[in-house]
Amino acid sequence: MKAAARLKKVAGSPHFWVNLAILAFLTVLHYVEQIGTGGVTEPSLHFGLTRHSVDRVLFLVPIVYSCHALGFGAGLAAGFISLAIMLPRAIFLSPVPNDALLEVLAVMLVGLLACLWLGVRGRERDRYQRALDQLQNTHDQLQVYVRIARSEQKRLASLNALSAVLTRSFQLEETLKRAVDLVMEMLEAEVILVFSLQEESRELVLVSHEGVSEEFAAELGRVKVGEGFYGRVAQTAEPMAIEDEGTDDASPAVQRMKIRAQLIVPLAAGERVVGVLCVGNRRPREFGEFEVHLLSAVGGQIGIAIENARLYEREHLATQRALASERSQREIFENANDAIWRHDLHGDITAANKAMARLSGYDVEGLLRMNVRALLSKESLDLAGRIRRKLFEGEAVEQPYEQRLVRRDGTEAILQLTTNLIAEDGKPEGFQHIARDVTAERRMQDNLRFYLGRIVKAQEEERKRIARELHDDTAQVLYAVSRQLDNFLRQNEGLPHSVVGFLLRLQLQVNQGVDSMRRFTQDLRPPMIDELGLVPALRWLAGETEKQYQIKVELAVLGAERRLSPDAELLMFRIVQEVLRNSGRHAQASSARVTIEFGEGRAGILVVDDGKGFKVPDQVSDLAHSGKLGLVGIQERVRLLGGHFSLQSQPGKGTAIEVLVPL
Repeated sequence: MKAAARLKKVAGSPHFWVNLAILAFLTVLHYVEQIGTGGVTEPSLHFGLTRHSVDRVLFLVPIVYSCHALGFGAGLAAGFISLAIMLPRAIFLSPVPNDALLEVLAVMLVGLLACLWLGVRGRERDRYQRALDQLQNTHDQLQVYVRIARSEQKRLASLNALSAVLTRSFQLEETLKRAVDLVMEMLEAEVILVFSLQEESRELVLVSHEGVSEEFAAELGRVKVGEGFYGRVAQTAEPMAIEDEGTDDASPAVQRMKIRAQLIVPLAAGERVVGVLCVGNRRPREFGEFEVHLLSAVGGQIGIAIENARLYEREHLATQRALASERSQREIFENANDAIWRHDLHGDITAANKAMARLSGYDVEGLLRMNVRALLSKESLDLAGRIRRKLFEGEAVEQPYEQRLVRRDGTEAILQLTTNLIAEDGKPEGFQHIARDVTAERRMQDNLRFYLGRIVKAQEEERKRIARELHDDTAQVLYAVSRQLDNFLRQNEGLPHSVVGFLLRLQLQVNQGVDSMRRFTQDLRPPMIDELGLVPALRWLAGETEKQYQIKVELAVLGAERRLSPDAELLMFRIVQEVLRNSGRHAQASSARVTIEFGEGRAGILVVDDGKGFKVPDQVSDLAHSGKLGLVGIQERVRLLGGHFSLQSQPGKGTAIEVLVPL
């Protein structure tokens, strides 16, 4: 079956018919005396050979042509056909049969050698092409890994910036606008919709949007809880993914805006749903489990931010009204959502509101018989003493500050506390405290930070896996290709110069690919960070930075060098790596100094460069809006280590970054 298919394919080729015509022409030319009138009795001479000797040499043309155009088998077939044509004349018609037979055998031998050479050359060419195709596939796979790593790094930085934005301001409109921009960037979405739940009417109201027109926002209007996709998510508090919008459940406005795929999650503050967040695309898209969990975590943060903004707005309005009436002020004190209490200079509580009673677990009457020391642990008492001293001495106190309170049941509450000194006629009488319970928020932030830590760890594990696979698999394949090229050149010394030059250039490109892949795998996960520790890895990083960016990097080690935990060493290495990369890529620095200090109970890293510098914003998280996501990522890594991060820079005066990490 295969042979028949092969013959059919050959017969369908124009080369077959051209070669057949050549054989027919040479046959006629070889037997022209017998086919003609017989007037020619003696063969003529050409180039010192008889005409029939020249004819026999011409039979090399169809043999070589068949092998080149149709393959080695076709060349052999053409050789046997040519042999069958030449033998009758050589045996029966030639006046010198022995010479004629020798010429026929010589022609066949030359034709066979030519076919063998062409066959070997074709197989080598195919092998080179397969090697090139494999190299290209490896390059394409490597580019995919690089894009994935960069995308995950960008999402992580955006998530860090989002967390910082949501916990910084109580201004709802400003907070939502920044959050929408970061969510759109983080999930690469085309449409963002944020709905707030109105408790009185049980309706969802669109409060922020991006990627849709104002006409669409006005037409969408209000959505009843339980109606449509958004209403059902608000009712069930469960995420919903619509991967290809084609149901009748979609609103006419959504259909006209051609929003095909949506991921909808509830905005929750504790156990209460306060709104709905939707990301959408105008093309079909499949949302993975990672994206659902990520957007749900973001939705929890936005929900808390919305609730805080509402509380802040209510408290602000209540405070303004309280200024107009003492009676209103008393009502605010009693019914405020924030816990408020006062105590004298000895710590005896003189006033407390209902929120303080709910927060502490004691009733108001019981609080009025207590001393504030009963509500504070030893560490909290020390902090209260420092705040008291500063207020007495007129020093500035950063407020609100974080304090911990021991409830009646023994559990601990985390408070955002504002403390004021109460004075009468210029004489201190006591203190007033206004506290907001942020225990749930801190736990949410801790959970989010734990989630970020898992993402960072998963990212490093993925880097390690990719580096190992590239080193053990792809690099070995490329090295084998290089060795094969080298062996082929040694075994085939008679190749044309053009072929040798091409093979040498190909071998050079393969060797350069091996070197590039080794550098890339070391950058993904330097093996010495696990084997030798932080300081040797930083020395290697300094040398690589000098080679790659032509920056003079100086490394100084202070204190007794020692090994840290694997996670701490890896995070500190990534911090220095990101800083030096910024110095080389963006700061256009000519030199940088890295100082690592091992002290008592802590380790510190200071990186200073002489680059162009930049203006440092009030909040490091604002760097994300100017595209400096690397610095935001550094800050989050420092948070994961429980350390302190400081940044100093001025335009034209370089940049200094200091990191202090507890051991």
